[in-house]
Formats: sequence, C-alpha cells, structure tokens
Amino acid sequence: MMRSTFFLILLAVVDGAASIKNDTSNREKRDAVLIRSKRRWVLSTIDLEENMPGPYPSIVTQMYNDKKQENVKFRIRGQGVTEKPFGLFSIDENSGIVHVHRPIDREEYHFFHLDFDVLDKKTDDLVDKTLAFDVEIKDKNDNRPEFPLSTIRVSVPENTPEGVLQATLQAHDNDLKDTPNSEFTMSVVKQNPASPKFTIRDMPGTTRVKQLAFTGCFDYDKEKQYTVLVDAKDHGEPTMSSTATVILDITDYNTHPPEFSSATYNTEVMEMELKEILRIGITDKDTPNTPASRAVFSILKGNEELNYKIETDPKTNEGVLTVIKGKNFEKTEITELEIAVENEQKLFQCVDGKPVIGTRPKPNTAKVAVKVTDVNDPPVFKNQVEKVYRNENGPKGDVLFVPQVQDEDSDINKLRYELVEDPAKWVSLDRKTGKITTVETMDRESPFVKNGIYTLVVHSIDDGKPPATGTCTVLVYLGDLNDNAPYLISKNMVMCGNKVDRVDVTPRDLDSPPFANPFSFFLGGEEKLKSLWKLDPTTGTNTSLISLTSLPYGNYSIPLKIQDQQGLQSEDVLQVVVCECTRINTCRGRLPFSSRLGPAAIGLLFAGLLLMAFLLFCFYCDCKSMSCQHIPLNLQDEGIQTLSKYNEEGGRSIYKPEFPITDGYRKVENGMQGSSAGYGVQYNWQEISNSGGVMNMPYHKMSVVRRDKESFRVSSSNNSCK
Repeated sequence: MMRSTFFLILLAVVDGAASIKNDTSNREKRDAVLIRSKRRWVLSTIDLEENMPGPYPSIVTQMYNDKKQENVKFRIRGQGVTEKPFGLFSIDENSGIVHVHRPIDREEYHFFHLDFDVLDKKTDDLVDKTLAFDVEIKDKNDNRPEFPLSTIRVSVPENTPEGVLQATLQAHDNDLKDTPNSEFTMSVVKQNPASPKFTIRDMPGTTRVKQLAFTGCFDYDKEKQYTVLVDAKDHGEPTMSSTATVILDITDYNTHPPEFSSATYNTEVMEMELKEILRIGITDKDTPNTPASRAVFSILKGNEELNYKIETDPKTNEGVLTVIKGKNFEKTEITELEIAVENEQKLFQCVDGKPVIGTRPKPNTAKVAVKVTDVNDPPVFKNQVEKVYRNENGPKGDVLFVPQVQDEDSDINKLRYELVEDPAKWVSLDRKTGKITTVETMDRESPFVKNGIYTLVVHSIDDGKPPATGTCTVLVYLGDLNDNAPYLISKNMVMCGNKVDRVDVTPRDLDSPPFANPFSFFLGGEEKLKSLWKLDPTTGTNTSLISLTSLPYGNYSIPLKIQDQQGLQSEDVLQVVVCECTRINTCRGRLPFSSRLGPAAIGLLFAGLLLMAFLLFCFYCDCKSMSCQHIPLNLQDEGIQTLSKYNEEGGRSIYKPEFPITDGYRKVENGMQGSSAGYGVQYNWQEISNSGGVMNMPYHKMSVVRRDKESFRVSSSNNSCK
C-alpha cells in the first residue's frame, strides 16, 4: 500500500518587514504543495489507498501552525470522526498528526470531508478560521465481475437456426467505473457436449450485456441438454474473474416424418352408406402428443367428388376415413384413394451438423382401395312432396293423386303401395297403381285439417332383397266454402241489473274469410221486442244486447238472428238472467222466505174459536133442555180472495219473464212455493193480464216477504156466522 502525506503549514506574515525562519530547502518543499495565503489555512485533498494493509493506526498527514506550538491544540470533525463511519480518523491535538485506524473500502466510502480547527489550549477558543480538507480513496482492483445468477437455464427448440440464442449474459464490477478495474471480458471456458460450438457476442448497443451464440444445429435425439461455462475477467491488476453456468434444454421439434404402417389398405362399404370405413395407423419417432408427432392426413387422389374425408383421432393419432356423401352405383365398384400424412409442425432436418434450408421433402403416402357394394335402391317418387288443391265438400270418388315412380334396381310393375297416414279415413289407395281416391266428403273445418291442409303419406315398396321403400307426402289444400252458419259461443248470460244494462254477444263462424265475419245482428220475434232490447253495433265481430227499460229480476229468452259476410243466417235464443250481483256476472245467493199471519188471519182465527164455542154451547143446550134453537152453519161457501199488485203503473208486455214470480235467481215451480220452514203452500196461478192478476187461495191469508223491486199484498174475506 502506498501512503501519501501532505503537510499543511500556516504562515504568519508581519506587516512591514518579516524574516522567514525556515531554511531554504523546506520552503521549496512547501511551495510545491501549498497555496500561500496571508494568515490563512491552505485547503488541499489527500489521496488514501483503498484497503491499505496497515499496520493501524497509520499516519495520514500532519497539521502545522505559525503560532507557538505549545500554546495551541488541533481538532478535526466530520465524516469518519463525528459522523459515520465513526472512529475512522483521529488527530493528535499536540502534534497535529492525522491517523487512520482501519482499512477503507472504496466501494463503500470513496470520499471524506473533514473540518479542522486550531484552539487555545487554555481557553479552547478558536485562534483562527475553521478550514477543511478532503480525503479521497484511491481505487484498487479488489472486486471481481459478478453475474446476477450463477446458473442460467434456457429452453432452446431443436430447430433453432444457427446464430444468436435467446440467452443473455450480464455481469457487473463494483470497482471504479470506466477504469480497467471495472472493465471485463466474457468468454466460453468450457462446454459439454462439444458440438455445436458456442461463443459470446455483444448485444447491439451495449458492451456489458452479452449473448450466447452457436454454429451448426441441434439434434434432440443425440443430446437433450448442453452445459456452457462462461467466464467474466476484468482488466485490473491483479486480474479478477468469476464464472456462470448456462444450461440449455433442447426441446423436441419435428425432425422425423410420420410413416404409414402399411403401403396399401383395403376396405369396403355399401353404396349410399355414410359411416367410418377405415382406421390408418402411423409411426413417428418424435415426442408423442406434441405438434412434432401429431399427424395431419389428406386425400391426394380419388376424392374428386368429395365423397370421403379423413381426420385424425386425437387419442390414437390414427387417420379415420369416413364416407360423407353417398354415391349410387349400378354395380359393385372399387375406388382407389391416395392418402398423405404430415405433422402439425414443419419438418426440420440437420445433415452433417448443418440445417437443411429451402427444400421441403415430400410427405409419406399410402394407397386405399375402397370396395363399394351395390345395394337395392328404394323406389323414388318424382316429388317427395306433392301438393293437391281441392274445395271442401267435394264429391266422393274424386281422384286426388296418381304417383310417378322410378326404380333403377327393380321392375316398376312389381311395386306395391301402402297408405301410411290418413287420419280422417277420407281416401282409399290402389295398392298396385298408388292412385288415391276420396271415399268421404272432405271438411275443411275438421280437426284433422291443419291450416287448411290435409296430409296423406304414401309408401312405394319394391320386390328387392331386402325390399326398399320410398316415401311421398301428399298435401291436400282444401278451399273453403260457406257451409257453416254463425253460432253463439255462449247462450247463457247474466245481466247485473243493479250495475249494468247490457251483456256481450260473441258469435263464431268455422268458415274462413270471406265466409265469416263481419257479422250482421238482428232481433227475432215480434216488433214489441224492440221496445225492450236493442243490439249495438248491428255489424262487426261481436255486439252487445242492451236493455232499454228497467226489467224485473228473472229469466229472459231473447231470439237473435246472425248473418255472416255472405248472408248465411242462423237463428238462436240467448238466455239472459237479470239479477242483483255481488260480483261481476255473479248473482247474489237465494234470500230466505218467511210467512206471518196478518191481522185478518188473526181475526179469522178468533172467529173460528168463537164459532166453535158457540156450537158447543148450542149442542149442550140441545142435549140438556132441548130449548136452545139449532143454528145451521153454512161452511161450504168459500170467501172471495183477491191478490192485487200495487207497484206497477202500466200494463205488462207479453215478453215477460219466463217465470212470472221469481226470487231473482231461481224460477218458481208451478203450483208450489217453498217456504222457509220447509212446508209447501198450494196455490193456483191465473193468467196475468195487462191490468193485474188474480190468485185463488183456500180459507186463509198469506203474505210473501220479498226484497226486490216488486211486493205483493194478499187479502182475504170470509162469510160470518149469522
């Protein structure tokens, strides 16, 4: 280790004349290293060698002052003294000698800045201005180039062309930059195996990053891995170096063409049959289940009409030959196919250590002989779907269809026909000619007719072995006729008399336009009906029956006439129940009946009791004294009883409820009115005229409690006993 010592001398200059105490030789030495300044310290930089061998402490430099040495002391502070790294430098306060106490690594601390002062020994006061000096660590080649990784692993495809590999190498030297100590050179020290040859190249644009290169080609079958030892050596003194190991894993590529297991193959198939007919095996020396070994098949010759296809089974790597389009042969024939096989990857070849470039070898091929066996072809109808047009309700015996059939393998005269589908049983089929004739009238409104089409299915069967069958579908389009009159969808309606004055009338016609809607609506019956009801609108798809007056609760029968667009008319009766509703179109439940004796009935009861008492009294007198006169009683005369209605201002219409007296929901049966107690009261109705009605009742009075718009009062009179 070299040590450089610099002396800093403080010179005192006295105004006027002053003499220099030191001798001439010392002055010349100081003039060479110091900058002179009047009564000022001279600042300088001291070079210190990195990692000096010692011994320690070692002298760095010495400080001087022009004052009397015994009166002053020296002190330093800064990096290495009062700052990190602590305890590195010190100064003898009496002599001014600066020491370093241990080796310094330039890569850790390359520069130090120190302040020094001269103080009075007695007072510790500064005797001059604080100045500083720097210590710079001189680099020494004590660091070797280092690789980030000691082992580098790279995968290299077998077909990689010679030149630079995708393997970058980088190292770093911590010595002083841009000096021989930090500059280095990389080289390949050793490789295994020896071929191909590896070298180191600079990456374009930089000298510190290198790339591994090679000449020749790889052979996966011979060597699957290469080990290359790379050395990085610096240019310092003494030279230092380090190494890294590069492991190259060679991955298999397609270097072996696939080969067929056999040069020729034979198979057979029935004509017009679509199925797999052959599996073709291959051998490949490349790694299984990789693009290097997976097979790709193609048909080079014999498939001009695209009847065949060949695909690769991903599990077995076999070629699967399939018929995808049938061909009709008049006799058995043999078709020859030429099949080729390649790999998914392009073939790469290395010959004598050099890659083969620019030529592509021909793929391996094989011959396949396909025997196509002729079979009995079915009869073929001229049209598989025949359309026939007729009007509905046509006459029986109408010939709908006579088939035209061809059969290349059989005699047409020996064909037989079968009717497979005739859901309504409307037609018959001639088994020899296939002629279809109607045996029933065809109704377009039948449930067997869908969208105006009646479907028949016919089979033609030849006499081959085995017999073959052809199929024809006959679609009979039935034209519509106006053969259906409109009708009411619902003939029973409820009119909520307490809420609405109308009901909806909806007709339907099974015919299609123009034989259906719009409809025309009319009231039937007598003209007086029009004063109670009306239809609105009178034309359209539906209408409403509207009540023109307030009607008593009960059942009403309204005759209607409905015509379709062509004037075909139907007559129907709409039954309407007028009632009080609790919900929409829902009548309220039956109200209970109750009966009571009125004042007249009570009077009759007392009169009967008095009469009985009087008779008993007379009988008693006749038996005792025979002096009491017998009073004959005529009990056979009936009293005249009258039923009067008081809440109707005018006469009734003859279009009255079907049952004149009703509780609003159920009609009253003729001759018996049910009471709440479960007994029947017998009565007879007389005709109700426009002025009222009369009802005869036997010997008693009865009133009926109603909770609707009508009320009745029953009165009675009897002969008295005179």
